[in-house]
Amino acid sequence: MTMQGIDREALVEAITRQILAGLDPAKVGAGGGCATCTRSCAAGCPDKVRDVVAGGATRVEYHGPGDDVPGDLARFIDHTLLKPDATTDQIDTLCREAREHRFAAVCINPTWVKRAAEQLRGTGVAVASVIGFPFGAGTTAVKAMETRQAVRDGAREIDMVINIGALKSGMYDTVRDDIAAVSDACHEGGAINKVIIETALLTDEEKVIACRLALKAKADYVKTSTGYASGGATVYDVALMREAVGPKMGVKAAGGIRTAEDVTEMIAAGATRIGASAGVKIVTGERGPREQY
Repeated sequence: MTMQGIDREALVEAITRQILAGLDPAKVGAGGGCATCTRSCAAGCPDKVRDVVAGGATRVEYHGPGDDVPGDLARFIDHTLLKPDATTDQIDTLCREAREHRFAAVCINPTWVKRAAEQLRGTGVAVASVIGFPFGAGTTAVKAMETRQAVRDGAREIDMVINIGALKSGMYDTVRDDIAAVSDACHEGGAINKVIIETALLTDEEKVIACRLALKAKADYVKTSTGYASGGATVYDVALMREAVGPKMGVKAAGGIRTAEDVTEMIAAGATRIGASAGVKIVTGERGPREQY
């Protein structure tokens, strides 16, 4: 596969023009967030979040100070713990909290999938896991095998990291085939594939190409970041990704999302999920140290 016949610079420029043309300054405050509230979106403006959900958002997850949130919003939250030093007790607590607050899913490393699936069976809380995380540098065969194992163990959502070095080397067939192998492994087991492109390491041109490759490889979502690179999600990147994949594919913003303004901007830019790890703080109003995704 090549990009011959496509003026990539012109494509990025055209997409950027569409994004900027669609922004309405009157609808955002000075900080770029909601003009009428300074609290968590789900707590301060629950009706607006409900409107976002009604408009097609499937999950809204927020990392930052928590306030009381109506219980009907908890089902759109992924409760996340991807730290390398996570313990069995912490995973068990994550699952207990997910059951208690009726979160949509827990997102954990593959080694914990079976444990989480056993604890969450019959609760309606899904299990999500990560593949090739956080660097994406494993081989395609290993990623596909790891995916099938996670799905067998009970994962119903997979967040995979692309082969970033291959993308930056212009090896587009390799990147597409890598994504397709994981997509196939997901879909044959009834799971969905979310493709992390790690925007902080890519040029705008490469972001657009990565999104188009994920679309061709039958992925279900594109996702901005692992949270482990030099930067996380930005409004610009989310909007660029949304324009690149069109209206039907999911876009997930993750990494460095810590304020209500961040959440508002990401959703407005086209994100259908926002990844972070402060689920309980959202629904209980608990305040404490911020966790890193």
